Amino acid sequence: MTEELLSLPVPSVPTADHGVAWLRSNVVRFTNGPDHARRRALTTELIPNVTTLEDLATALNLPGALDDIAKIAPSYQPHEPVTAEADAAVERLAVSHDEETAARIGLLVQAWAATHALAEHLRTGNPGPAVPITRRATETGVIEVSLDHHPFGHGPHACPGRTLATKIAKNMAFKAMHHQDTPLILPNAWDYTSAAALHTAGFKAIGTTSLGVAAAHGIPDGMGLAGEQAIALATLLKDLPCPVTVDLESGFGVDPADLVAGLDAAGVNLEDGRPHGLAEVREQAELIAKVKERAPGVFLNARIDTHWQGVAIEETEARAKAYVDAGADGVFVPGLTNPSDIEKLANLAPLNVLAQNRTPKELGNLGVKRISTGSLLFRAALHHTVATAEAVRDGGIPQAFSYEDVQALVSPGTRSAAG
Repeated sequence: MTEELLSLPVPSVPTADHGVAWLRSNVVRFTNGPDHARRRALTTELIPNVTTLEDLATALNLPGALDDIAKIAPSYQPHEPVTAEADAAVERLAVSHDEETAARIGLLVQAWAATHALAEHLRTGNPGPAVPITRRATETGVIEVSLDHHPFGHGPHACPGRTLATKIAKNMAFKAMHHQDTPLILPNAWDYTSAAALHTAGFKAIGTTSLGVAAAHGIPDGMGLAGEQAIALATLLKDLPCPVTVDLESGFGVDPADLVAGLDAAGVNLEDGRPHGLAEVREQAELIAKVKERAPGVFLNARIDTHWQGVAIEETEARAKAYVDAGADGVFVPGLTNPSDIEKLANLAPLNVLAQNRTPKELGNLGVKRISTGSLLFRAALHHTVATAEAVRDGGIPQAFSYEDVQALVSPGTRSAAG
């Protein structure tokens, strides 16, 4: 039977001293009253600020535990049968059978299951709930509870780690989007509403544009002067229910590692262009390595500005190799259009190019994995703004979003309650 209410009692579990049964009887998920309050506080204190499941496991003193966690997860819920494999996995991880150990294992189990489910929905653009139903064991049998129209992690015992799980899932999904058969089409927004409109239009991930952000605030682009505005926008966009990547130019004069570690972004662009030329290769590679050490789950797109500055492809390739060796997840060469050059660089790492006079399929056949619009959308919007004003002046009736359309874009419903 299906029950739409999420107010059903949390399933009770018997006490036990080993295996999955012990884990169930000692985690916050399956408790009520004082036990629940105490265990929830304990679990909340354990939640670290990390960017990958691997780092979460390490932070919880369970390094290398994800294979065992994958064995435990299918048996974790009370209505699921417990396998000998799952019991053995719990015992390998439970160096002691106390509440804190159970909290660490339980938190990792729930994070593992939640992030994998949500990441796949984000990757494919599936708007439905990552987990469509939950099941509750009751005295009358197992009841299926619909999770349609309920935010991720919702319920009477909302998961204390749902914000972290959402962040890690966005990171996982965004990385996977760069390893698909067809290129990721990444539109670049300059404010919250442009990003929300693009997501509503069906784009699976959103980037920011440094020109758009800077120019919208009356600041020249490329001079490292719009850091405050770029970070403020990134803070707004973390609530979008899709991965967001942030253009950080060359770091806005601060340590990029500190900057990236403080953002809830699935990706960043970090460029080797400077206001007065190109950074030294070694210097940029060291910055990239430092960022990846601090935030390994964040997709670092190493932008190479050689083509902007008329440098030969040989130096572009050398820089790309150095940045990938330093840990960059992808490379971005604005201005790159020559097919043979594209194919050469696409062999090194997921390659990002700007939208150009080729179809996504044609660019995909050359090996491109990501196509960005850069500042194009902002420039087009600016052009359309002037054209619309001119149409009004000349007696025309221009097309536009309605007032209600825009209100809907900025309503709480466009934001992720979990992220």
